[in-house]
Amino acid sequence: MNKLIVTTLTTTMLATPLLAGNPVYEAPADPVVAPAPVAVAPVGVDWTGFYAGAQAGYGFGTADDGADADFDGAFGGVLAGYNYDFGRFVVGSELDLNIADLSIDGGGEIDQLARLKLKGGVEVGRALLYGTAGGAYANVNAAGGDLSDYGYVVGAGVDYLVSDNIVAGVEYLYHDFNDIDDSGIDATAHTVGAKVAYKF
Repeated sequence: MNKLIVTTLTTTMLATPLLAGNPVYEAPADPVVAPAPVAVAPVGVDWTGFYAGAQAGYGFGTADDGADADFDGAFGGVLAGYNYDFGRFVVGSELDLNIADLSIDGGGEIDQLARLKLKGGVEVGRALLYGTAGGAYANVNAAGGDLSDYGYVVGAGVDYLVSDNIVAGVEYLYHDFNDIDDSGIDATAHTVGAKVAYKF
């Protein structure tokens, strides 16, 4: 019995250094996977809503009553309109009323100018590039009295959203008036204007 105990103790003591020297196996840690980056969608602009503001510009053209008479000068006034944003495309309408000083060679002047237009355009960043067409009204103050009539207008422009509520833009328009107030006078006019408006 004593021999068995001695043998067991001897075997245990000899095996202990061998076990102590063996490396302990550790399972590798699971790799840390970083979350995939999330793309941030660009913030779009919204043109939908009413707006109102003011504009000023320069106009020039020709009146023909058998002999051409050129005219040019400044104009300025107020405007109001509404746009609807379909995503990339925008449609709307606009009315402007202007006092003008388009002096006619030989006497007289165009002293009032108004336009009611439909607009359609495409967004490019914060800008809106558009075409426009509609009706125009002009009043001519001449030596024979006041003449007024309606015609048509076509043109193009660009508006820019300076902020969510402030819009600035420039616009070119071509006007055509035929037989103004049954006087036999035809007139064509070009205007270039700058505008600023508050979008509600």
